[in-house]
Amino acid sequence: MDVTLASGSAWTDPACPVARTVDLIGDRWSLLIIRDAMDGATSFTEFRQRLGIARNILTDRLRKLVEHGILDKSADTDGRRHTYRLTKAGQDLFTAVVALRQWGERHAFAPDEPHSVLVDDRGRELPPLRPLDHDGAPLSVEASHVRKTA
Repeated sequence: MDVTLASGSAWTDPACPVARTVDLIGDRWSLLIIRDAMDGATSFTEFRQRLGIARNILTDRLRKLVEHGILDKSADTDGRRHTYRLTKAGQDLFTAVVALRQWGERHAFAPDEPHSVLVDDRGRELPPLRPLDHDGAPLSVEASHVRKTA
């Protein structure tokens, strides 16, 4: 088992997929960069303007996201600027970002407090994400458990 991150530091909990995910993308800025990449941001300037993030922090997070295979970095035709795009691994975070968004809609806003809404291509709000068992029935925390592997 690989017990180091690409940066050379150790995993928080090498056997736990949640811990490894948090090690890779769990800080505020990384998640917001991923969110904005999903919303079409591709350049350093776009990320900086949308997030209001310090240059050095943005540079570090973009480097780490590229290093960990979440974003792909390519040089623009002039060679001076770079474009950042989600890799397949980055796109696979869509469900996790939607789940965080929906949790926030339910628990981080007052009932009448305005907030942005994620909609599909027809303008319809996304239905709530819910884990399902193999038979398609809703799965709860009480009806699931972690099986440790050797």
